[in-house]
Amino acid sequence: MDRVASPHFVIFPFMAHGHTIPLLHLATLLRNRFISVTIFTTPVNAPSICDYLPISVIELPFPKDVQGIPPGVENTAKLPSMSYTSAEKIGIPRYFFYGMSVFAMTICQLIGIERPHAETISADESFTFSSFPWLKFTRNDFQPPFGDIEPKGPAVDFMIEQGISITKSRGMITNSFYELEPRFADYFDQHLRPKSWCVVPLCLTKWPIKAALSQTDKTWRQWLNNKLTEKQPVLYVAFGTQADISAEQIQEIAKGLELSNTFFLWVTRQNVLEHLAGLEDRVKNRALIVKEWVDQNEVLNHKSIEGFLSHCGWYSILESICAKVPILALPFMAEQHVNARMVTEEIGVGLRIMPRNGSVRGFVEAEEVQKMVRELMEGEKGEMVRKKVKELGENAEEAMNEGGSSWSTLGLLIDDACARKL
Repeated sequence: MDRVASPHFVIFPFMAHGHTIPLLHLATLLRNRFISVTIFTTPVNAPSICDYLPISVIELPFPKDVQGIPPGVENTAKLPSMSYTSAEKIGIPRYFFYGMSVFAMTICQLIGIERPHAETISADESFTFSSFPWLKFTRNDFQPPFGDIEPKGPAVDFMIEQGISITKSRGMITNSFYELEPRFADYFDQHLRPKSWCVVPLCLTKWPIKAALSQTDKTWRQWLNNKLTEKQPVLYVAFGTQADISAEQIQEIAKGLELSNTFFLWVTRQNVLEHLAGLEDRVKNRALIVKEWVDQNEVLNHKSIEGFLSHCGWYSILESICAKVPILALPFMAEQHVNARMVTEEIGVGLRIMPRNGSVRGFVEAEEVQKMVRELMEGEKGEMVRKKVKELGENAEEAMNEGGSSWSTLGLLIDDACARKL
């Protein structure tokens, strides 16, 4: 690409909300610097993208009769189970975006390089990495096949193919900021590949949401306003759109929230509502359950919100940090258990709910939910993590300001894209 020519970025998001939304934020950042941006996606995903952002979108037909994927499904949110994604393959862009932290990317690469888990007897036996000996993990912290001693199968084949492609790319765009995980950002660039560009947190991007989307039902906003007037702190509860959580576990979480006597706003999916029947009646005005889409960033930034019971998806973690809201970690899938370790043990912005069996995976009882909710909202440990998340939230704002680390790195990324050719 000629350096004097006007650059044009093409973005092809992985077809999941947690990947698409931050990349739309990135598109806004690029457009703010007078960079042309085009989004590639499929016909089913295109309308939701256009609802979020007025931007050029090119629709690519989704392959028909893909084995294991139901007809008409073009987004992970519509899959009956996340197990359907094991054979998915996506295109190879010039820069990669995983939607993960540098921490998680580093740990997931190191487990394949150092293989410390191969010496363990059980899936719950702890191990460490030579470069980060203060961190302890178990095989259960990793979604298969990452934690498998002898990984194999279609998912492994895909990761190998993907890894080869990654080494040929110019770098990895990371939804993080340097001050959040400096030693992991430095380690990744010095010892692993490809180069990581920490250009965000993307959730701090100001972007023009379309009027139709901004006028959606805001019953929850009025409810939060009422709690603010009443001086009642609220716990925000949300577990993303992809995790398969059993009816028994949902009901146990609900029981714990009920016993905690905490005010809470629970945003969930339609198919979960039947398992929460009667909850709002039992807790009276202490809870609001919302089934429609909400702007999570707006919820977290409401002044009544003082805690976030989260599945620890990376984008949710970043939104919470940027809103200066401490996290109560309850991971379920993907790299969420690794993220929970980061949140509670590495950067100290949250507490964790643990299963009754002593493993990081297992059934969580209502009493544990009750205890940890109260600790986060009222206890000394909750106050400690609240202080830490406020500090890191301020660091995030500074990183995005002109001259900050993320602002400067984005400029370097644009220069790199304009100066080099594949």
